[in-house]
Amino acid sequence: MSDTRNELGVGMIGYAFMGAAHSQAWRTAPAFFDLPLHPRMRAVCGRNEDAAGDVARRFGWESVETDWRALLTRDDIDVIDICSPGNTHAEIAIAALEAGKHVLCEKPLANTVAEAEAMSAAAAEASTHGVRAMVGFTYRRTPAVALARQLVASGRLGTIRHVRGQYLQDWLCDENVPMSWRLDKTVAGSGALGDIGAHIIDMAQFVTGTPITSVSGLLETFVPTRPVGGEPTALGGTAGADAERGPVTVDDAAAFTARFAGGAIGVFEATRFATGRKNALRLEINGSRGSLAFDFEDMNVLEFYDATEDPSTAGFRRIIVTEATHPYIAAWWPPGHGLGYEHGFTHQVVDLVNDIAKGADPTPSFADGLAVQRVLAAIEASASAGSVMTWEVPG
Repeated sequence: MSDTRNELGVGMIGYAFMGAAHSQAWRTAPAFFDLPLHPRMRAVCGRNEDAAGDVARRFGWESVETDWRALLTRDDIDVIDICSPGNTHAEIAIAALEAGKHVLCEKPLANTVAEAEAMSAAAAEASTHGVRAMVGFTYRRTPAVALARQLVASGRLGTIRHVRGQYLQDWLCDENVPMSWRLDKTVAGSGALGDIGAHIIDMAQFVTGTPITSVSGLLETFVPTRPVGGEPTALGGTAGADAERGPVTVDDAAAFTARFAGGAIGVFEATRFATGRKNALRLEINGSRGSLAFDFEDMNVLEFYDATEDPSTAGFRRIIVTEATHPYIAAWWPPGHGLGYEHGFTHQVVDLVNDIAKGADPTPSFADGLAVQRVLAAIEASASAGSVMTWEVPG
């Protein structure tokens, strides 16, 4: 463990899209929030030493490693931050926890339920020794989403009846966007379902405070082959139409219905083919006493309807979630000065550091990640079988 008093040494594995977001969070959190432990960005790890070195220089990591196992032997590293593809999560996380390192792991937790079960068990065992684990569902930490959770938990919506969730992107609409690891099932586990569908599943369960118990799913791959070679990117870019093509082995879009433990029903959609939609993560919840609606493309706003008000003046109110009384906001800017995509990652760091300092298990936990993984697996099984898959969430 780090020898310097009140410091928390961090080693990050992976340096691309998520690595940049996490790097920004680690360096920003202590500048805006009064943290009990000061994060030190000790090392970034990646197989490409030059690329990892460039990230280290740009974001302020102190050193570079090319083998993640080296991070586990370093006494100056207390936290392992996993930003690598899904097929690496289980091996790295379990080894890190067994080595006594706290772990932050990007979502989805794993590529299979079996892997997620092993990770959750390892986290539970590590917790008995004071070692903490968190899965990175950062949209929970968007202030408007955190406020939505508070409204539901306080009873302002009454009995929850309907949940509608969508995550709409369009970066794969062009059939000549090249192959990346996100389109390879052996690496990514699944496509739109696991990559972005996991977010709406977690957000729906988080805001309602209720688990999904049964699903009926549909998956579709619209473009079965993609250009290979060249300079593929995770979120866009176009190759020549005459380039060699390889098979896409994941879904491009997912749609599913769900039933919640409390009796509510849900309708969900996750796609990378919603032309014109860039990052439309949407959630609407209808209850007996009111409703709320959120869209990440307008992320500083939460719409709320109070059905107990006089019908002659009642209507959806547009809450600008930038007041100091709103979750996380007090550390940032004056009212009306909105936050952006990266702030959820900063809030994630803040919550993790605070929980480590308090000796508390953070949320979302690896058990929460496992719960989402089980929903993902049930949707995939339902889509494959063409029938409703019903299962009970373990207590």
